[in-house]
Amino acid sequence: MAKVLILFFVISGCVSCTTSSTPLSAGDNFDVVELTIEQTHEALRLNKISCENLTRIYLNRIKAYDEPTTLNAIIYINPNAINKARLLDKKFSRQGVMGKLHCIPVILKDNFDTADMPTEAGSIALQGSLPPDDSFMVKKLREQDAIIIAKSNMGEWAFSPYNTISSTHGETRNAYDLSRVPAGSSGGTASAIAANFGIIGMGTDTGNSIRGPASHLSLVGIRSTIGATSRDGIVPLVLNRDIGGPLMRTVKDTAIVYSVIAGFDPADDSTQAGVEHVMKDYKSYLKQNDLNGVRLGVIRQMFDNDTADPEVLKIMDQAIDDLHKTGATIIDPFKIKDFDRLKKATGFCSRFYYDLKNYLKTLGKQAPIHTLDDVIERQLFREQNMEAMQWALSEKGDPALQKPPCVDVAGDPRRKEFLEAVVTAMNDAKVEAIIYPSWSNPPRKLGDNESPHGNNSPIIAPHTGQPAITVPMGFTKDGLPVGLQMLARPFDEYKLFQYAHAYEQATKHRKPPAGFGRLN
Repeated sequence: MAKVLILFFVISGCVSCTTSSTPLSAGDNFDVVELTIEQTHEALRLNKISCENLTRIYLNRIKAYDEPTTLNAIIYINPNAINKARLLDKKFSRQGVMGKLHCIPVILKDNFDTADMPTEAGSIALQGSLPPDDSFMVKKLREQDAIIIAKSNMGEWAFSPYNTISSTHGETRNAYDLSRVPAGSSGGTASAIAANFGIIGMGTDTGNSIRGPASHLSLVGIRSTIGATSRDGIVPLVLNRDIGGPLMRTVKDTAIVYSVIAGFDPADDSTQAGVEHVMKDYKSYLKQNDLNGVRLGVIRQMFDNDTADPEVLKIMDQAIDDLHKTGATIIDPFKIKDFDRLKKATGFCSRFYYDLKNYLKTLGKQAPIHTLDDVIERQLFREQNMEAMQWALSEKGDPALQKPPCVDVAGDPRRKEFLEAVVTAMNDAKVEAIIYPSWSNPPRKLGDNESPHGNNSPIIAPHTGQPAITVPMGFTKDGLPVGLQMLARPFDEYKLFQYAHAYEQATKHRKPPAGFGRLN
């Protein structure tokens, strides 16, 4: 491990190397704090700011706030970002039209393939690995003229849902309290977007890692139905449960981005299931008062226990009351038959070795490693992840040959039974979505691996393949974010956007963290 530690200290300053201060010019006093996609486009149309100046502001914010505060959310700046912004300024000047994401700055989690930036998945084993092309989602973002300005830190190989620590760049902190975790493994993206380092944040979720960090950073985060979005070009963890998606500051922005990235991809067979279900414009379903008569089930089986934080439960009760006042019909309690048995019977199966090997093949001759065995033999991992490594090595063969098979929902009897039980309960109670706190406890202190975490995100959605969204639910008395999660039937993302937006607009809980304000 000595070699790993030496390399870590050498590369941990690479952001400083690639994020030199950019000069200010006219328009650079423009306030980007809590800026939305629509506000950005309006400012560009009215010539209040250029795309180049806007991009400089975000790069300067990263320079001013990331390392100096020890937030440690950003690991790599795209050296082509300013040139891309200049090209977009010329394009708009000539054509007078904008792509759906014209000039919108993107922070990418470090496991999305990018042909112009390294993709390391938080692992020193992939140090400097440059994929041959972009992931499907990155291509979609760029097609609509978004600008990938930076990559964010992530948990090594996305192993931990509780913290964000890579073997390449160390630990990311929570922007609302630097002594606390941002959850994992998309904590770098979450803290960056909360601190207004970009507008679009992209993360991945195998069990928690979009919704957990989004909740801990007062953001909106959606885990889509398995099959609604492509996983092509994302470094896998457990491929039959992996998804990628946005972490944003508003539901509307999340719906806009989701509309761009969702849909069929011939490189990912799972997306064939979504062909007749994925919609073109999820933003069209957003209406301010659209909870009237909607039946929501409160699943206390998820969070009513001795370890749940009383303050979080109080905030949840207030959210239930707010939903009722907004017009929703609350079914409380909502119960799933045999819930305890079903949630215990569907543990995460091990297929990381197999899935990683297939991913590494896509890197061709430039791959720095070829199998997980190379990582183990060369000790290219955090010592604290030894247990996770042993789990990963427990199964090396075809997941379909495991008993039961480690495959999709339809092919795994455990997952299929769980999905059927959830949907049956929803049908019987006539509810459109199930609600619960994303975490039953506030963010832990850094280094605390013992206190109750209350992570509710992995309990249903990853196993059943259902979509779930988290939206800001308020703050504890100490100013720590709390999130409300909604789970719907497969491919009912449009309903989740509708309900989350109505709740968001009725409550307006989102507020930026102190210490990351407007640059002078």
